[in-house]
Amino acid sequence: MPTYHVEMLEGRTVEQKKKLVAEITRVSVEVLGGSPDSVDVLITDVKRENWATGGQLWSEKQ
Repeated sequence: MPTYHVEMLEGRTVEQKKKLVAEITRVSVEVLGGSPDSVDVLITDVKRENWATGGQLWSEKQ
């Protein structure tokens, strides 16, 4: 089964992360079959100062 790597700006709550991994797991099992125990989700929180879009750091966006 799959391993998902999720990178996102820091600031989400543990509750939001729990919901996210539950839904990723549910959809994976629904679409691909298999067991929920075989779906891995790795979350990396990235500081706003370490992420840029359009040539601008997110820490500098308002």
